[in-house]
Amino acid sequence: MSIGYIDEEVSVDTYYMDGEFVKEDDARLSVKDITVLRGYGVFDFLITYNRRPFHLEDHVARFVNSAAEIGLQIRHENSKICDIVLETVQRNAHHAESNIRMVYTGGISPDGVTPQGNGILMVMVTPKMALPGWWYTDGAAVITVDMERFMPISKSTNYLTAIFAQQMARKQGAIEAIYVDRKNRVLEGTTTNIFGVKGSTLVTPPDGILAGITRGVVLKLAEGKHAVELRHIDKDELAAFDEIFICASNKEIVPVIRIDERDVGDGRPGRQTAAIMKSFREYTEAYGRG
Repeated sequence: MSIGYIDEEVSVDTYYMDGEFVKEDDARLSVKDITVLRGYGVFDFLITYNRRPFHLEDHVARFVNSAAEIGLQIRHENSKICDIVLETVQRNAHHAESNIRMVYTGGISPDGVTPQGNGILMVMVTPKMALPGWWYTDGAAVITVDMERFMPISKSTNYLTAIFAQQMARKQGAIEAIYVDRKNRVLEGTTTNIFGVKGSTLVTPPDGILAGITRGVVLKLAEGKHAVELRHIDKDELAAFDEIFICASNKEIVPVIRIDERDVGDGRPGRQTAAIMKSFREYTEAYGRG
């Protein structure tokens, strides 16, 4: 057996699929599953720090809650899902750091629309990919879109709105699209939460959004350092913020320097955002050390 062959084998990722650990190329899902036919299912996403899944229990709790919100029955206890995730990460020890995606499908339905309680759990662990460094040093542009997610508190596999909005963002040279509801209120990004900064005060929408795990950490880190306002933000108010940033599990914290062709503040990442990024980095480094 050649060294090249061994390296190739080691580099193949292992997934958990409905009670089995399989190589990624052997992962199979029925075309009759209503996740495929109707986009009915839920997922959650997290990354590792020092190979430790970040806030795993919180992500699993949100995953299970997402399913409950759309009437999808998950046949696993939270602790069991955590154990499966940890073992899947261990089986992919060739990763320096990992992306972890949990999916629960709608299952096969006789009429192609009615759940039968036979969905399957999938856990996919892949290498964590580095995002462009300039996002964090120079800041990035975002756009707003007049759209709302259906049942935003559930992280469902129905991502038509997000995909459409992301295409609009890319065409305008932006990295993210921020949803604005029919009352002209800013909600969240397609895969992120948003914060505005005025002086040392952080402002973020209180509801109508997905409860981001990273958002929750930012709010905790802000205690004693920043005033925090959980309130609705009118789209027209965006121009009045000194700084804006978005956050998410894979993106962490990204300074926003331009929104809808208008500079945020002086068009450069601000000091408050930089301080929050530093606090978050210190927190994740400590988390990775256990």
